[in-house]
Amino acid sequence: MSEEYLSKEHQILVVMRKVLSKIARDTVPSPGRPHPLRQSTIDDVKHCLALITAREKEIHDEAGKSMDARPRYADEPKKSQVVEFVKPDKKQ
Repeated sequence: MSEEYLSKEHQILVVMRKVLSKIARDTVPSPGRPHPLRQSTIDDVKHCLALITAREKEIHDEAGKSMDARPRYADEPKKSQVVEFVKPDKKQ
C-alpha cells in the first residue's frame, strides 16, 4: 500500500471514530430515561469503534510508530535530560 493511501485511510478512520463518539455522547439519556438507541445498535457502535482502533493500531505498527503519544504542556518538565558530550582536543 502506498503512503498516501495509508494517510487517507487513517484520516477516514479518525473522522469515523470522532463521529461515532459524538453520536454516543449526544444520545446519552438523562438519568432515569430510556436510551433512544436499541441495545443491538449500541453493541454495533462499540464493535465499529473496536474495529477502527484495531486498524489504526495496524497502520501505526506498519509505519513503525507508537500509539502511546500523549499531549504535553509546554511548561511540563521533560522526563529525560540531554547531556552534551564535548570531545576533548587531542594532546600533541
